[in-house]
Amino acid sequence: MVHLRFAQKSCKTVTRAERLCRPAFVDLPAREDRAIVVACLGSSSTAGKGQAFNWIHELQRRLNQKRFVFRNFGIGGDLAYNALQRLPGVIGIRPHKVVILIGGNDVLAFVFKKLRMFFRITKRLPRDASPGWFRENLQKMVRRLKTETAATVGLCSLPPIGEDPTSTNTCQGELNRRVQEFSAIIRELAARENTEYIPLYESLSAEIVKSPGRAFNEFRFLPFYRDAFRTVLLRKSPDEVGCMNGWRFHSDGVHLNSRSGLIVADLVQEFLEG
Repeated sequence: MVHLRFAQKSCKTVTRAERLCRPAFVDLPAREDRAIVVACLGSSSTAGKGQAFNWIHELQRRLNQKRFVFRNFGIGGDLAYNALQRLPGVIGIRPHKVVILIGGNDVLAFVFKKLRMFFRITKRLPRDASPGWFRENLQKMVRRLKTETAATVGLCSLPPIGEDPTSTNTCQGELNRRVQEFSAIIRELAARENTEYIPLYESLSAEIVKSPGRAFNEFRFLPFYRDAFRTVLLRKSPDEVGCMNGWRFHSDGVHLNSRSGLIVADLVQEFLEG
């Protein structure tokens, strides 16, 4: 009953947050009329609000003098199923390129039972998260984009959760296995559907191996609400919050700070310019 009351209360909070965090349509100054429209679809790591570094803003800064127009379709807490429901909005802007970074919440919901229940309520999921359901939803997204747009699609593999790649901790070890498993699904799907693959998992994992940090050994709601308070009300940056929490590549073990967010920006830029 305690968990249920908490989930119901949190449901109202998340609903209000979603209304405030609807997809942002931010246009770059285009030097020519025929701009390249880039749609970025994902969850909080794409939305770039609060604890998450905004790699789309970084790309806007870098590509300000080029013919790119970015549309941010990131909403915090989304799973692949939710991103699929919002695909008509992406198709409607007739993008030239689409970047999809989704799946971290699918992993978290699959690993943590209490978070699975939370997402079932707040995100109105028809079933529990699983690798197979993730693959199904991502495949539907790719095939609809291929048939209903002329866009080049780039699928990002997932950033690691936690920073201990060889951890003996049960929770961190399971997260390591699942992030690798879901990233392999993304890579295989990109090859099968003949879309571009953006190797975020491989690139960021290599950096974490060089400089490993702490393990993500449990999921608790309170620290995430605390960090949201720090970023939204106290105006702390993801880097500052990460330093407070003892993370090197994250702000909280899940959301990326600038050190890892800049890796995302580099890889997406290669995809856009390639």
